Amino acid sequence: MRSTRSARAAASALSADVALLAVSLSGCASAAPGEDPADLGAIAERANAVGVAPELVYTTELDGYRLAPQSVGVVGAEGLSASWFNEATGAVLTIRSEHGELTAASCPETPLWDALGGPVTCTEQEGVWHRTLDGTHEYVAVRDGASIRVTGMNNAPQAELLAAAKAVRVPSEAELEGLFSDAPRHPAGPVERGDLPDHGDGAPIDPSGPGG
Repeated sequence: MRSTRSARAAASALSADVALLAVSLSGCASAAPGEDPADLGAIAERANAVGVAPELVYTTELDGYRLAPQSVGVVGAEGLSASWFNEATGAVLTIRSEHGELTAASCPETPLWDALGGPVTCTEQEGVWHRTLDGTHEYVAVRDGASIRVTGMNNAPQAELLAAAKAVRVPSEAELEGLFSDAPRHPAGPVERGDLPDHGDGAPIDPSGPGG
């Protein structure tokens, strides 16, 4: 009987560990702790207005850093770019999202964002890619078919870039509003000129001369 109870206890503990692991893995791209990701429709509405693919909308957070809303915009074909600023140190970190998951095979062949071409050294570090070339460091989080690069300026510490990469996630409703607080809510329409006539292009018409 004692051995049966021990086996049941061990099985229960294993199940709990597996469940905890599943929750931790499924939460990699979720919103901030205690908050649900924003509705996909809401994300699409704000993202489409600036030309960003809704599935490439991600955010992050790091103690001491504040989002610079004016930095948020499209990068590449339809990725998202956003920067955070540390007022105390002057350091800046930027995230840039793009389609495609970085892999062990593609990582060394993919150029760094802030460095010229060359052999990139890639190592897996705490669930994200750490990429280096000639002293330049870049971290990449892989989330649901997307890669989100995290780079720094003004001597942003590597530890902070790593922390920001690990914190990459789909924004909550509040984070979504903050992310696009400085962006238009509707796509810009075509510019209409008021100096053209309703018919034709408005070019002068020269009368025909004697020769036709």
